Amino acid sequence: MNKVLFILFLVTISVYSQNEITHDVYFDTDKYNVPLTEENRLLLFISELDSVDIGKVSIYGFTDDRGTRAYNLDLSQNRADAIKEMFAGYGINPDLITNVDGKGIILLKVLNENEINKIRGLNRKVEIIVSPKLPEKKERKNKTTEAEEKPGKTLEKTIEDLTNGTLKKGDKIRLDKIYFKTNYSYITTESRKTLENIAEILVKHDTVYFTIQGHVCCTQMSRDAIDKKTKKRNLSVARAHYIYDYLARKGVDKRRMKYVGLRRKFPLGGAPKFDRRVEILITYVAKNKS
Repeated sequence: MNKVLFILFLVTISVYSQNEITHDVYFDTDKYNVPLTEENRLLLFISELDSVDIGKVSIYGFTDDRGTRAYNLDLSQNRADAIKEMFAGYGINPDLITNVDGKGIILLKVLNENEINKIRGLNRKVEIIVSPKLPEKKERKNKTTEAEEKPGKTLEKTIEDLTNGTLKKGDKIRLDKIYFKTNYSYITTESRKTLENIAEILVKHDTVYFTIQGHVCCTQMSRDAIDKKTKKRNLSVARAHYIYDYLARKGVDKRRMKYVGLRRKFPLGGAPKFDRRVEILITYVAKNKS
């Protein structure tokens, strides 16, 4: 029986390793800044990960065979760190990056003397290995509330609770009927009147402090992550910033507000437009000035 389990374990590991997604980024001699052509290739690779449930990311830096051992270890680590920083900048959760190591030199293996420079160029690189999550056993779901079953409805707290003065620290409001265009940080035309009304309420109730949380669509095969206007992979932040700027223009004190992008960590399910959303987290409620 133990032998059978061991064989099954080896088969699982084998399948898992076969599903790994890899990409190499190449560098100029003695450099660790990413060349523009390589940055474009990397951005394309990251965009293809939108449909992948990532388990972990490993990043390994290398150099060619020239230079001292200490110098090459330093340079290879800097190259790995540069790619990690770019991954985070393009919206990959840094917590998923478990290994960032500089491995130093790759020994030169020459079959033809005319290929030395080409081989050295291929050795100046960073290897990226993306491992998808292993399948998990399905757990029995608890009964969901009506609001959870129907993503179009508001969450437990609404903007009316703000009007009634019943909000407290830790409460969260989903801005109902505020929808964003796919791949953009601005709201749809039909959402403008709703946002205007919310701004008026927030200006009036000036004892409430909050963080604006931006989200992107989490459906499989979605490309709702890169802002087409700026070409940056920070769409959830851009959406939160859009609401922040709008509220500030309407008279909400900036000292009451913060904004943050939560990428696609918290899907609601249902139609994609419900995940292209912004929520308000109450961080502090001051005593009424009157």
